[in-house]
Amino acid sequence: MTRARDAVLFLTLGLFWGGTFPAVEVGLTELAPVLLGAFRFDVGAAVALAYVLFAVDDPLPRTRADGWAVLVGSTLLVSVNVVFLFFGQRFTTGGVASIVYSLNPILTTAFAAVLLSEGTLDARGYLGVLLGVLGVVLVANPSPGSVGGDTTLGVALVFVAAVSVSLGGVLTRALEPPAPALTRTAWAMALGAVQLHLASLVLGEPMPTAAAFTPEVMLALAFMGVFASAAAYGIYFTLLDRLGAFETNLVSYVVPVVATALGAVLLSEPVTPLTVAGFLVVVLGFALLKRHAIVRLLGR
Repeated sequence: MTRARDAVLFLTLGLFWGGTFPAVEVGLTELAPVLLGAFRFDVGAAVALAYVLFAVDDPLPRTRADGWAVLVGSTLLVSVNVVFLFFGQRFTTGGVASIVYSLNPILTTAFAAVLLSEGTLDARGYLGVLLGVLGVVLVANPSPGSVGGDTTLGVALVFVAAVSVSLGGVLTRALEPPAPALTRTAWAMALGAVQLHLASLVLGEPMPTAAAFTPEVMLALAFMGVFASAAAYGIYFTLLDRLGAFETNLVSYVVPVVATALGAVLLSEPVTPLTVAGFLVVVLGFALLKRHAIVRLLGR
């Protein structure tokens, strides 16, 4: 029963995070990118903080390490991530963006090896990293795309977002904050929302009129804030405790499948053979990089 429950949670997490990419595209039809991200985390932070304040014994980050972890999370995992991801999705499809984003486990492993000395990359490990990058290049198909401008530019922007998330995760681990991860994440969402609103003002993004909040945009914001942010992170940390980092982060390879399928069905986005090939090369790179962990998982 426990394994079945974990499987349901795993697939639910993949659905929530995969659905983020088409939801962003819907939101971008009416709202500026950074402001859309700010609204998303307004909703996400409100839900997450309400849960933390009522359900956690000590809902505040108390130590210096906790404070730095919240700052790193709000800056790299929320603000920088959202700015580059949402701007990137103006130039490419959600399916393509999600495949680029699936580099996260590869980049995280590389950053951990360099910054935390968590193992070393041998020749096959470096080859795995290179294959991951090659897969993204295939997905980018460096030439003007047909969806909203230059696809290559969109892929490059999303790649920076993936780097920001991976680096933020590794730096947070290096800080070893004692507060629960969900508590830190809730406060990072709140601070990140403030940062995004300030960035939107600095960039001069126009404030939306009431007409911009169509039922589709409101539904997209509700999904991103409640399900893809607050609920998804709750599921993620639950699975992290039960399954460990390796098995939980395999969700990164469910997300592109969900995002691509939803984009094709709901938004009529094209799925090219080169996009599929690029995704398979990214998965191959991850398998090569984490081959020992995969063998142990299969052995269990």
